[in-house]
Amino acid sequence: LSLFLKGIILEYVEGGESKTRPIDLLDLKPDTDVTALVEEIQKGEPLITAACVEHVILLVRRLQQKLVEKENHKFSLFKVLRTHLLPLTNVAFNKSGSRFITGSYDRTCKLWDTASGEELHTLEGHKNVVYAIAFNNPYGDKIATGSFDKTCKLWSTETGKCYHTFRGHSAEIVCLSFNLQSTLVATGSLDTTAKLWDIEKGEEVATLRGHSAEIIALSFNTIGDKIITGSFDHTVAVWDVGTGSRLHTLIGHRGEISSAQFNWDCSLIVTGSMDKTCMLWNAVTGTHLATLAGHRDEIVDVCFDYTGQRIATASADGSARVYDAQTQKCIAKLEGHGSEISKVCFNPKGNFILTASSDKTARLWDAATGHCLQILEGHTDEVFSCAFNYEGDTIITGSKDNSCCIWH
Repeated sequence: LSLFLKGIILEYVEGGESKTRPIDLLDLKPDTDVTALVEEIQKGEPLITAACVEHVILLVRRLQQKLVEKENHKFSLFKVLRTHLLPLTNVAFNKSGSRFITGSYDRTCKLWDTASGEELHTLEGHKNVVYAIAFNNPYGDKIATGSFDKTCKLWSTETGKCYHTFRGHSAEIVCLSFNLQSTLVATGSLDTTAKLWDIEKGEEVATLRGHSAEIIALSFNTIGDKIITGSFDHTVAVWDVGTGSRLHTLIGHRGEISSAQFNWDCSLIVTGSMDKTCMLWNAVTGTHLATLAGHRDEIVDVCFDYTGQRIATASADGSARVYDAQTQKCIAKLEGHGSEISKVCFNPKGNFILTASSDKTARLWDAATGHCLQILEGHTDEVFSCAFNYEGDTIITGSKDNSCCIWH
């Protein structure tokens, strides 16, 4: 059993194969009777046997405690890390937030200890920009790096040693993702293909062909049986992970896709595009559900909150917006940045939003009202990457000024 905010992931073995299934806890509130809720879940979930009911109740109570924790935390700059020789490309936390990684134009990825700000390893070996980086969360024992040298490397978090170098793409790798089961890593490339790689064997499992232009976004669903790829050809493709075959093509955008993501329960897909709109799709049928309009310039990033109830969009128009996934209405406009917002993310609880902007700041917002709670100042050039840890009490920001900042 793994615990996620607003959900539990059941891990089980069927026919010798390791499988997972998410269970939503969207109705969980501070005053919910947890025992009754788990009993209700148990009725429809044969995997939750009498033997593990107590454990499930314990996990759900831990979630419930998180819901009532006080939320008046002000972040302050804890440390500025300036050891990369060239600008950063991306930053990412492991699930607990104890470690994070930074990718850079200096061809390295660095692993850091969050509490001390100490550098633990420099992952060296790529022959060009390290652009896409990720931990295999929730485990966090492996790191994947995708480079402009057309390869992806898999590393040990503990030792910093390289397990595998995945070769096969004929152009730069610009996006990558692990499945939640940590059996596969997917890479997306400017060569118009995505590839799935077996982490244990170090081999290519499938090549996803069909896009007519660069792939710049990809995302697995929670279960791990589907993956989406977003392309400059204006479409998003939904693929079957097991067979590598294309299930749906999401057609409707009139510009390059910039971002695409599944929601937690795998029922919805959100896509952002250079056409200034964000679209919502049924993940099972591939049908278009809604167009979220309102931005005056390109959508650069989109994301769901952990429950899939809200969507946040970031735009080159300098604003971000929050939409209700059910009603598709705009709940809040996040206005105040001086220029383009390149990254947007919710904290795990879903009540705060973090944005990174080329105005050299990151901002923290109230997700319900759109009110700016705090401006994180300290970088001397554009901030293009930001992330919350799982507890929601630490933030990292990556900037063109060659530095990464830790905020507590």
